[in-house]
Amino acid sequence: MHRSTAADETILRGVLDGWKAAVDQHRPDRAAAHFTEDAIFQGLHPYSVGRAGVAAYYDAQPLGMTADYRVLETRRPAEHLVLGYLSVDFAFTDRPTLTVHLGVLLQRTGQGWAIAHYQVSRLDQLPSTP
Repeated sequence: MHRSTAADETILRGVLDGWKAAVDQHRPDRAAAHFTEDAIFQGLHPYSVGRAGVAAYYDAQPLGMTADYRVLETRRPAEHLVLGYLSVDFAFTDRPTLTVHLGVLLQRTGQGWAIAHYQVSRLDQLPSTP
């Protein structure tokens, strides 16, 4: 597995900038278009598989929600895969910003790069280690 490179971060940002724009505009179908047909999606609610589940998840989010992300790490486990680990601030109009950690696995498809796996973690809710 290769460590972070500028090229991998560029690939990651290329997909996530489109995802962010769709989330910010409350365009669930457009957000889902950044995922593979069989993507495993784990937001803060039960997981789903496929674009329909991704679209339903984002459709249920409140209007005015926005996402700002910071890339923390990237890895290249295989030529056609890019792994990203990010910090994401989801801002709302009526409650405090929610900061989460996000792991994504991008896969190169015939149509370009897309999210094949998406998993959010709220680190503030994990049990502390002894």
